[in-house]
Amino acid sequence: MSFARLILSLTEGMGVSIYIFVVTLLVSLPLGLIVSFGRMSRNPVISGITKIYISIMRGTPLMLQLMVVYFGPYYIFGIKVSNGYRIWAALIGFAINYAAYFAEIYRSGIQSIPKGQYEAAQILGYSRVQTFFVIILPQVIKRILPSVTNEVITLVKDTSLAFTISVAEMFTTAKALASSQTSMMPFVAAACFYYVFNAVVAWGMDFLEKKMSYYN
Repeated sequence: MSFARLILSLTEGMGVSIYIFVVTLLVSLPLGLIVSFGRMSRNPVISGITKIYISIMRGTPLMLQLMVVYFGPYYIFGIKVSNGYRIWAALIGFAINYAAYFAEIYRSGIQSIPKGQYEAAQILGYSRVQTFFVIILPQVIKRILPSVTNEVITLVKDTSLAFTISVAEMFTTAKALASSQTSMMPFVAAACFYYVFNAVVAWGMDFLEKKMSYYN
């Protein structure tokens, strides 16, 4: 296989990796905020359920979670799934896993805000919802950006775990090409792709951090 065809094949796989990355962020970031509310809830049932969920997601390998999401419907409920379910299983697995991590990041950010902020908002006549979304959340986002950046960069690399359920993302493509050609070149090329992808994401997050540091 020529170098041009190798790059073209990996580019197709990279498109799947980027798709998993983008959808995971779009779902897990708001879901993580909701879970963080449950984690901080004064209701012991809601708080307990979210604690267990976060504990399971953070305490078991993402690879295993992907396998449970994909094979679970058949082995647990006897539901047959089509090949098209693979990508859905990957998206679901990644989203619920990263939501747990983001939930703890949100929680740490929210709990770091001084109570005086809430009291000042109450004096100004803000409702609880307005207080959170207008005053608290912007400060939380600014504080948690470094931690979120670490998780986002990790997600770039974790997309390769979709190979566990045979999703044809870039690592799966590179592994198949390396096996058929008995060559390490596909892995080297894939490593370069991942590095560039990560560099772009890191640059974007760094740019966002600088934009948010408006009081510095």
